[in-house]
Amino acid sequence: MKSYSILKTPVADLMLVANETQLIGIYFNDCDHVPAEKRGWSHNPKMPVLVEATKQLREYFDGKRTEFTLPLHFEGTAFQERVWREIAAIPYGKTVSYSQLAHRAGKARAIRAAGTNTGRNPLAIVVPCHRVLTKGGSIGGYAGGLGRKRYLLELEKINFKDKKR
Repeated sequence: MKSYSILKTPVADLMLVANETQLIGIYFNDCDHVPAEKRGWSHNPKMPVLVEATKQLREYFDGKRTEFTLPLHFEGTAFQERVWREIAAIPYGKTVSYSQLAHRAGKARAIRAAGTNTGRNPLAIVVPCHRVLTKGGSIGGYAGGLGRKRYLLELEKINFKDKKR
């Protein structure tokens, strides 16, 4: 049984999703990436995993947390899961390029696939895909919208190239 809660943050309302013991999703509630099966999930903001995720995300947005210590569960192909685990390993305030990410995930030539899988990351912010930039340091894309990516990068004091600056 999957449960969810909604967390209001400076960037958007986030839908946090968990099974009995692990966090399995963090979605921008107004984006297309929220899975269709959410209709079968139960609203349970008191579930321990969701309570802890809420606490840690609030600390992150308050500038008091630079690392998440949540039990995570990935559901994807083997390559997607490798990409997401590599993204999860990017330290706070640091970035990697899409080509570096592909290399770290074991398929150096699969840069576009790494980028596509970055966009399919089911655990926004905690698996910090906002820390993946283009090879030249430009902002690139972001499934949650470029405004949100800018906000998260600026929160972490990360320098990036952006046409809007």
